[in-house]
Amino acid sequence: MPTTASAAPAFADVTASENALRRFLHGLPGVDAVGLEARAASLGTRSIKTTAKAYAIDLAISMIDLTTLEGADTPGKVRALAAKAVNPDPTDRTTPTTAAVCVYPDMVATAKEVLKGSAVKVASVATAFPAGRAALPVKLADTRDAVAAGADEIDMVIDRGAFLAGNYMKVYEEIRAVKDASGEARLKVIFETGELSTYDNIRRASWLGMMAGADFIKTSTGKVAVNATPANTLLMLEAVRDFRAQTGVQIGVKPAGGIRTTKDAVKFLVLVNETVGEDWLDNHWFRFGASSLLNDLLMQRQKLATGRYSGPDYVTVD
Repeated sequence: MPTTASAAPAFADVTASENALRRFLHGLPGVDAVGLEARAASLGTRSIKTTAKAYAIDLAISMIDLTTLEGADTPGKVRALAAKAVNPDPTDRTTPTTAAVCVYPDMVATAKEVLKGSAVKVASVATAFPAGRAALPVKLADTRDAVAAGADEIDMVIDRGAFLAGNYMKVYEEIRAVKDASGEARLKVIFETGELSTYDNIRRASWLGMMAGADFIKTSTGKVAVNATPANTLLMLEAVRDFRAQTGVQIGVKPAGGIRTTKDAVKFLVLVNETVGEDWLDNHWFRFGASSLLNDLLMQRQKLATGRYSGPDYVTVD
């Protein structure tokens, strides 16, 4: 089993100075955008048989970080979402639980109370999500508050302004600091790929996050126009594959935002299987950040079991 320990010592020379870090990141192979998008599109056309589809649906359900990140979130809404994560389909107790519930830091304790005794984790966004425009002490306090409330996982956002300005060391040091503040909680580092503009930047951000100690690299906040796509997720999967080959350290991947249907989820699972293989086909290493995806998976699961779609009241409205 690959180690999950930080790979930072292996990159001590690379991260010793801003210039060394820039040379390394800009020395990564350039991304063939046409080839990347063509491969992602090709893998997206793969079809799977009924038995494989049933397996894929259950696997996808087990990989969801069931998410609510709205200013109007209430304790009642979070409790209902957490209850749904534990028991997605009250009519079929063979339905897997989701991997986690993802909420704002002030809702962690509420979610934790409902999820007590279950295998479902509590993930909390932090570091001035979604913009990340705050001083480091504020970001660290945000992180520590979430961990103190019981968060098992922290989803942080990088400073995209610093990254796009080429201030890679600032981004690296912030990730390291948030990793330390997270304690035992696993750290997911969000790049907001839709704001990084180029595939080369996404590759650089992936390596920067992994070198800094990310347990997961995550595409998006779900709060911008372009979120997870097959192409940007494929690129990040290639990055974790290459990183493990070089360091022996395995890093998870989390596409988030815009993944709404079973068909979408299956496409992403095919990407995982064909790019990094079975080692990542587990919710310890791959997640979907989603709010509405679960409902469609449940509808398709019911159809496979009964041969017909359920009525509109079969699943809850999130």
